[in-house]
Amino acid sequence: MTPFIYPSGFSLFAGVDEVGRGPLVGDVVTAAVILDPNKPISGLNDSKKLSEKKRQMLAEEIKAKALCWALGRANPLEIDQLNILHATMLAMTRAVEALSVTPEFALIDGNREPTLSIPCQAIVKGDGLVAEISAASIIAKVARDQEMEELDARHPEYQFAKHKGYPTAVHLEMLAKHGPIDEHRRSFKPVKRVLGEL
Repeated sequence: MTPFIYPSGFSLFAGVDEVGRGPLVGDVVTAAVILDPNKPISGLNDSKKLSEKKRQMLAEEIKAKALCWALGRANPLEIDQLNILHATMLAMTRAVEALSVTPEFALIDGNREPTLSIPCQAIVKGDGLVAEISAASIIAKVARDQEMEELDARHPEYQFAKHKGYPTAVHLEMLAKHGPIDEHRRSFKPVKRVLGEL
């Protein structure tokens, strides 16, 4: 893997990533993280390549060692109004703006850049290349998974803890059987179909 070359002339970088573009339910959750160069964290990687236990351990370490971190989100109503791409960009902007330390430059996972007041760069597969983005992907994933566990406790019939809101066979079956809840994204096709809007 080619090592990532950081843009020159900057020293305070925030990594930004999102989790939850594909699910039919819940917020799209983003995180922004500024790591402390004096407190290295080993084992950072794309959150999807880590076990749940490893992600949770790393999330605690990131929160303890990072210069700062913050979450941003867009709720199902915003997703339905804006579309998932624009809602994700909004959530990323919110995460960066919520940081207690203002970064000089933001490194964004993916191929699009949100509207920020600082320079930024989109990096395809950045969550596996850039430590700051890896850290953001882990923080966002752990936070969203926890929210799905909480939603599962309120609506156990949908088995959200198992599929995290993604359109699995079980989720689609439960959606057809019970209909959508308030947290479902009504602009997504499987939900529209159940609502008779397709």
